[in-house]
Amino acid sequence: MTSKNQLKSLIASTIIASIILGGAAGGAVGALSGSFLAGKFIFQPAKDNNQNITKEQPKSFAEENDNIGTDTETVKIVEQALPAVVSIIATQELQTLPRSSFFDDFFFGFPFNSPFGEQPQQPQEPKTEKRQVGSGSGFIVSSDGLVVTNRHVVEHNQADYSVVLSSGKTYPAEVIDRDTVQDLAVVKINPSNGEGEVKFSTLELGESSQVKIGQTVLAIGNTLGEFRNTVTRGIVSGINRTITAGGYGTQSELIEGAIQTDAAISSGNSGGPLLNLAGEVIGVNTAVSQQGENIGFALPVYQVKLILDSIKKHGKIVRPFLGVRYLILNEDIAKKNNMKIKEGALIVRGDTQEDLAVTPGSPADKAGLRENDVILEVNGEKISEGQSLQSILSKYQAGDVVKLKINRAGEEMEVEVKLADRGEF
Repeated sequence: MTSKNQLKSLIASTIIASIILGGAAGGAVGALSGSFLAGKFIFQPAKDNNQNITKEQPKSFAEENDNIGTDTETVKIVEQALPAVVSIIATQELQTLPRSSFFDDFFFGFPFNSPFGEQPQQPQEPKTEKRQVGSGSGFIVSSDGLVVTNRHVVEHNQADYSVVLSSGKTYPAEVIDRDTVQDLAVVKINPSNGEGEVKFSTLELGESSQVKIGQTVLAIGNTLGEFRNTVTRGIVSGINRTITAGGYGTQSELIEGAIQTDAAISSGNSGGPLLNLAGEVIGVNTAVSQQGENIGFALPVYQVKLILDSIKKHGKIVRPFLGVRYLILNEDIAKKNNMKIKEGALIVRGDTQEDLAVTPGSPADKAGLRENDVILEVNGEKISEGQSLQSILSKYQAGDVVKLKINRAGEEMEVEVKLADRGEF
């Protein structure tokens, strides 16, 4: 009898030990597999059996050559710029769908009756919760917290905005104004009352006219809305580009005078600065090509200067308005339409009946401009593919009087127009 009890005890002990050892081994394998699949490499180099012997590691090529492998100039620029580059987060109260309990999912999600009989359905009120609805980048241009970004980064009128510094500190923010012409906006950081006066790091604005093809540039931003303070490096690949940009849920718009760069620009980089090697902002990262690699575009910095001057003067972004819909002429268009004029802005209708060539009551309407007129010059500046009507007009303020050279049915004439505030139309 005793032998049988001992045998049973031995068998039980063996089974328990097997379960424990099997679980431990399975857990170790699972942890190893999970870490590997998650990209967390846990493999370690084999240790020397003689732990007391210290082997001298060979120096790397960069260590052997002090300055090779470290671009001190670029590093210095980035270190100076990062405190003034921010992430912009948009959050909004959104309605959530009622969620059923585990009990409901388990018993009522199958094609047979509950073992507890018919259960009364409890009406559930819809709930709301604050969720992130957008993110992007920006950069601080004044010590009191003015931030420049893209309009599409802060396009949600009902959202609450916050700004995250490179240090990780977060502040609430408000949108001062959104540009109606270019994809730009100005945001103001609002420190809490208990902090007193806060002075923020800023970036200097460069000169658009000094941008050259081939010069080295740096792009900084909140890549993919996840990787803050991401820095990429490239060159200016082109200048004065005209592109049509748009995204999911946003309207397409024409961007003129854009800087093309091969510095990587990704989703979330929008609104971040494009810097030259003096650490100055020369553009605002705005768009990227979906068809080609390393083709990004930035709005030129002179557009930033215009809206900042307007904010200081009017408290809002005021853009000059002429009131015409136009097509920039070139040799191909002139040839197809048997036109002698090959440059200028041809005043045309849009695709629908509502898209009039001349806006009623606008400065152009008051000056007598008509459909099919060709605007050749603005105050002596010629209109061409490289210099559109809008890019020239953006240099002026609402209320300015400009002289237009017009070609009407082969005859040239000059008319004076007093520009209006686009916000009034």
